[in-house]
Amino acid sequence: MYYFVKTPWFIKNLWRRYIWSIDTKEKILYLSFDDGPHPIATPFVLDQLKKYSATATFFCIGKNVEAHPGLYKRILEEGHAIGNHTHSHLNGWKTNNNLYLSDIAKASATISSALFRPPYGRIRSSQARRLNEAINSDSPKIIMWSVLSGDFDENLSREKCLLNVTGNAKPGSIIVFHDSEKAFSRLAFTLPRVLEMFAKKGYVFNKLEENNLK
Repeated sequence: MYYFVKTPWFIKNLWRRYIWSIDTKEKILYLSFDDGPHPIATPFVLDQLKKYSATATFFCIGKNVEAHPGLYKRILEEGHAIGNHTHSHLNGWKTNNNLYLSDIAKASATISSALFRPPYGRIRSSQARRLNEAINSDSPKIIMWSVLSGDFDENLSREKCLLNVTGNAKPGSIIVFHDSEKAFSRLAFTLPRVLEMFAKKGYVFNKLEENNLK
């Protein structure tokens, strides 16, 4: 499995309309969590965030929201942001445009947000141009990332997962974790240490605000 831990400049340059990071010199990190809610991973994440008065952005899968409505409600009640991650975790490159947009719209029935993150980071330009047909917003925002923890990679050690984040995060970074069963062993090791390490350095952890995204 090959992937970029730190998103290269040329990829950001090719898809400039997508949001890869937040332009700031302040010590702020933007943690995000994909694929939940999950009955074990999501409560763990929420408990860890609460210890540091941290807010984050949860890109939820529609079918998981339907399966765990109480967890979805807790995410919102504790002040975090949510985003649409499709209903069925579809790969946009491998999915017919109408089917892909229909799946996003199905998720939108329970996930009311202008924020969208394509699973695997894969979305066709033709799908992106029509995203407003599926998202409950006139100006949906496609949120990518600048740092990928790699917690989903079952061949990755917990220590390397931690290093992926601590070695690459900087002010304004959007960092991806996964509140999923597959990622949990690496997430459970990495997230508390990331929060503690960066908090000691004076960082705060903020959610992505729809109104402040260009």
